[in-house]
Amino acid sequence: MTERQWGVLKAAGALALAAFFNGAAAQSAGAEAASVNAAPAKAAICVECHGPNGNSRIPLHPILAGQTSRYLYLQLRDFQEGRRTNAQMTPIAKDLSRDEARALADYFAAQKPTPNGFKQDAAKAELGRKKSEEVLCTMCHLGGFSGQNEIPRVAAQHHDYIVKQLRDFKARTRTNDAGNMTAVANTLSDADIENLAQYISGL
Repeated sequence: MTERQWGVLKAAGALALAAFFNGAAAQSAGAEAASVNAAPAKAAICVECHGPNGNSRIPLHPILAGQTSRYLYLQLRDFQEGRRTNAQMTPIAKDLSRDEARALADYFAAQKPTPNGFKQDAAKAELGRKKSEEVLCTMCHLGGFSGQNEIPRVAAQHHDYIVKQLRDFKARTRTNDAGNMTAVANTLSDADIENLAQYISGL
C-alpha cells in the first residue's frame, strides 16, 4: 500500500469514527429530550388542577409550564415536610419519592407556557411596573420575571394566584422563603398588590 493510499484510508476511518460518535451523541441527546418531554406517571394527577402540560386555566391554581425546575422541586419538598401547606397539594406531595419529585419538576419546567388570556388594566399595570422597580423585584426574579434556580418564574402567572401569594406572604401564612418575600410584602398595600398582579400577569 502506498503512502497516499494509507493516508486516504486513515482519513476515511477518521470520518467513519466521527460519524459514529456524532450519531451516538445525537441519539443520547434525543433520548434525554424524550425522557424530559415524556410525562411521568404521576403527572396525570397534576393536570387535573394545573391543566394539560401544566397550563392551568384555574385562576388560583398556578401555571407550572416553563417554571424553573429547581423551584418546582423545592415546593414539592416543602409541601412534603410541612414548610408549606395546602389542602390539595400536601397529601399529593406526601408520598412522592425524591426521584418522582425531580421527574415532575423537570417535566413541567420543560413544557411551553401558553397565553393565560389575562387582560391588563393599563393604568394599574403601569403603577405595578413602577412598584416592581421600587421594591427591586427583578433582583431575584430577573428581567421579564423569568425566574432563576429556586426563584420562581412569575411572568404571565395567574392574577388571582399572584394576589393570593403576596397576601399570604404579608400575613405570614406562607413562610417557606428566606424571608425576602415576607419583607417585601410587608411594604405593600392592597392596591400595590393588585397593581403588581396586573403588571406581572400581563407580561
